[in-house]
Amino acid sequence: MSKKNQPPIDGSVLEGISKVLGDTSNGLTGIEIGKFLQEVSIPDVDSTNTKWKRLYNAFITFQNRKQLSNNILTFINKSMSPARFVGRTDQFENTRFELNKRLSFIGLELSDSGKFKRINESKTISEAEQRVNRLKGKLEQRNVHQKIFEYCKAELVVENYFHSVFEAVKSIAQVIRDKTGLTNDGSELIDLAFSIKNPMIKINSLSTETEISEHKGFANLIKGVFGMFRNTTAHAPKIVWELNEEDALDILTTISLIHRKIEFK
Repeated sequence: MSKKNQPPIDGSVLEGISKVLGDTSNGLTGIEIGKFLQEVSIPDVDSTNTKWKRLYNAFITFQNRKQLSNNILTFINKSMSPARFVGRTDQFENTRFELNKRLSFIGLELSDSGKFKRINESKTISEAEQRVNRLKGKLEQRNVHQKIFEYCKAELVVENYFHSVFEAVKSIAQVIRDKTGLTNDGSELIDLAFSIKNPMIKINSLSTETEISEHKGFANLIKGVFGMFRNTTAHAPKIVWELNEEDALDILTTISLIHRKIEFK
């Protein structure tokens, strides 16, 4: 950030930032709040209040008096220093993503280095949600195959775990059809595409028993993914077959592995 005076932050954005930083589960402790406020020279004017209200009242009082937000932004930088979160990567990323939803309304984004960068301001809630997506970010951290983002872009944007998995699983069959020219589906498609005697797709050279076993196991893995995830999501309503973020990440990572293997030449 520039050393020049930064304009005041809208009160509603400050409130959102304070709620994220003062979150009961993942936010700063009371001791940490006092420490960082002192370090950035913001008076702790309401030290006995709940954490987020304590932060908000300190921020808004300072800003009203100084008519700038530099010290508040420095507070965020200090409290979100990556060095503080060694061994707590999920906490850092979850807090950063939630902060960025609020910061996007003032044209700022907190990078994974804990520093700010300028972005176009969000004007609506949907813009903020689309700009900062936790599921997409975690998948990028895992370096998942690009087909995952290609086939379930809209679903990832709104963090729809159920339909993200559904679309990603469908992408496997479509890529296999594109590579082989087959029009089949399900187990029949897999049996034809990964036949040992006349394979249309190979994941290795099939020159040893070990490689043949790997090839067969891979074909069975795809069938298992179809049976467990595609068929379930196609026929069960979302409210019955609920997915959490951790499950969605693991399933999508498995699908990423399948796509990488399919690309074997």
